[in-house]
Amino acid sequence: MRIPIVVVAYNRPRSLTRLLNSLQKANYPYEDIDLIISIDKADNNRDVLDLANAFQWHHGTKEVVYQENNLGLRQHILKCGGYSLHYGAVIVLEDDLYVSPNFYLFAEQALNFSSKEPSIGGVSLYNHQLNVHTRENFSPHQDGYDNWYFQFASSWGQAWTREQWSGFMDWYKKNPDIDNNQDVPSYVRSWSPKSWLKYNIAYLVEKDLYFLYPKISLTTNFSDAGTHVGNDTTIFQVPLDYGNRSSKFYFSTTKESKSIYDAYFENLRIPETIGMAKDDICVDLYGCKSNNRKRYLLTQKILNYKILRSFGKSLKPHDDNIINKIDGYDIFLYDTSIKRKNSFKTNLIRKAEYDFKQLSYRLMLNLIFEKFVTRIGSIRKKIIK
Repeated sequence: MRIPIVVVAYNRPRSLTRLLNSLQKANYPYEDIDLIISIDKADNNRDVLDLANAFQWHHGTKEVVYQENNLGLRQHILKCGGYSLHYGAVIVLEDDLYVSPNFYLFAEQALNFSSKEPSIGGVSLYNHQLNVHTRENFSPHQDGYDNWYFQFASSWGQAWTREQWSGFMDWYKKNPDIDNNQDVPSYVRSWSPKSWLKYNIAYLVEKDLYFLYPKISLTTNFSDAGTHVGNDTTIFQVPLDYGNRSSKFYFSTTKESKSIYDAYFENLRIPETIGMAKDDICVDLYGCKSNNRKRYLLTQKILNYKILRSFGKSLKPHDDNIINKIDGYDIFLYDTSIKRKNSFKTNLIRKAEYDFKQLSYRLMLNLIFEKFVTRIGSIRKKIIK
């Protein structure tokens, strides 16, 4: 199966040039790979079309598709995902991404592996280092495999088999009401109706499926300014895999994995490590779940319930403190059926140092001052208008 690469573009020529150059330099197992550059229609993107037409693809056949009508990002991605129905699988890359030399090797092996796993709904080429709900650092538990699982679809480099895509589209065509689905994180439900990703995430949650993610990222995100991004940022930049991949990637199944996460970035293996059934406990280490209906609660929040056990927060990722039963008073296991005064206090300095290593006082003061000046400037512009 020769998996095509579909690049999704609109009106950012610099972004497209950068992505195409990284694709050209990547490693491929054969030289007959289709590259499809799909450009959404706009009044101001003739330069993007000219750039795509002029690009010389050295690894197979190139096709430039200029949409007859403006689709918008959601419909454009859905149309590009549909190439999987013809080819058997597809890799989709938005134009503000940059790829690892090994991205195609990972995607091909992960898709072949996931085709035998009915609990996998797609493949991500990006690896998160930030919890998007809370803006705290994140890293998955290291269990010895090259992958981990996440009930959260990817939009920063993703791939689907025909069956994975068909399953999603069959569900999507039923026009599901995801905005009232309390099992979908509220942050995801708050996204614009223009987002295709919120639907793919809701599908995974509802059907109890997962995206297969890499431990080392195969794509990174520049978040260039555009229609859906006001200013570029480095927040979502992550290290890429530049290793010499002469051997195969080592994948776990969802049953074997000890690094499998729900849509809130919470490790689903934690309940069993403390001898509890997953249906009896809510694991909320990041503190962003609002739909807890379970008696037992594992969280960093200081709450007035009976404390059954407590853990420190020293090992990284924070899952490992539970897995290794590290003593301390940073994480609490509560019995929410019993009210009791909690006398512990959150150590904000320790919490900040855990996430950010160390910030000098001078840097903190400069950041506060710069934020203040920016805010005042924004208010002044609004007053003038």
